[in-house]
Amino acid sequence: MNAATPEPRPNLHVVGPDDAAEVLSSPVRREPARIRTAWTAADIMAMDFPEPKWAVPGIICEGVNLLCGPPKVGKSWMSLALGIDIALGGKAFGTIDVQAGPVLYLALEDTARRLQTRLGKVLADRKAPAGLTLATSCPPLPQGGDEAIAAWLDRNRDARMVIIDVFAKLRGMSAPGMSAYDADYAAVGRAKKVADQYSIAVILVHHVRKAGSDDFLSEVSGTNGLAGAADATLVLKRARNQGDGVLHVTGRDVDESEYPLAFDPAKGAWRMLDGPAEDHQVSETRAAILRWLRAAPGSTPKAIADGTQLDYEAVKKTCQRMLDAGQVAADTGGRYRVPGVPAVPAVPQPAVTCENDGDTQGQEELWA
Repeated sequence: MNAATPEPRPNLHVVGPDDAAEVLSSPVRREPARIRTAWTAADIMAMDFPEPKWAVPGIICEGVNLLCGPPKVGKSWMSLALGIDIALGGKAFGTIDVQAGPVLYLALEDTARRLQTRLGKVLADRKAPAGLTLATSCPPLPQGGDEAIAAWLDRNRDARMVIIDVFAKLRGMSAPGMSAYDADYAAVGRAKKVADQYSIAVILVHHVRKAGSDDFLSEVSGTNGLAGAADATLVLKRARNQGDGVLHVTGRDVDESEYPLAFDPAKGAWRMLDGPAEDHQVSETRAAILRWLRAAPGSTPKAIADGTQLDYEAVKKTCQRMLDAGQVAADTGGRYRVPGVPAVPAVPQPAVTCENDGDTQGQEELWA
């Protein structure tokens, strides 16, 4: 009897030195190396440490990096493009030189067909990198996922980054009786152990809350245990139907910064823009100001800021720019309205007549 014909593999070349599915389903169990965890202050000051290992200089460093944003904002496109750019050794965000090295991308919400489509769009005329390994399944971290990732890293000692998209698929169940904060901290802690042991950048793609906040760290979905355990947190924001966005970054080894970005849907790529981030949020800010003024003409910048929850200084500067551009009209007292909307009537003042002109009755008592 003839042997059964094996099923054809998906029309996707899972690149890398090993087949991703085989590597991740057959982890090599190893005894963890003993790591010293206590020193005297004199010992520490006498030690020489290597510079942090950057996946994307200035933005993504070794350790656990939470990449957060609302659904469909472009987190997965950003993750895939970063994986390609680092595997090829190109320019991240179109501007930042990165060192080439293997990348593991766990695309846990995708199929092989979707990955092929996205790869083709992001790669364009570039050759598929042999250093990018993609997989659509992996055990949860507490059930051997951390060891599976470590097994891949053992086979790729010069790896630069691991991307887990999305983290919720790999975090696993919380221990009974554990508080929500402790559960979140422990979940990120498992990924951090791998990142620290191999001195590699691990990106955990995650979501933000529906409600916004002045502090972007407060928008991370879950408790503060997630951001507290992570080495860095990156929050991607982009208004609906807008091409420009902002990447907010803070962490232990990175400076707190905001990076203006533009998304090109035809290429599936985020490109860093010149200038400060606030210069590229004007369109969203202006739209909010116009919506407010249509409902409340004659508002001052302070009233607009309070009503829209925008930064007061940003509103004040933007209103002046909009006035110069003819997008708003200004009335006395620093009040703004949409052009064509009648001005709010001023409080009527008593007419000056020959009978009351110079009338100062009672003024002595008032100013005494």
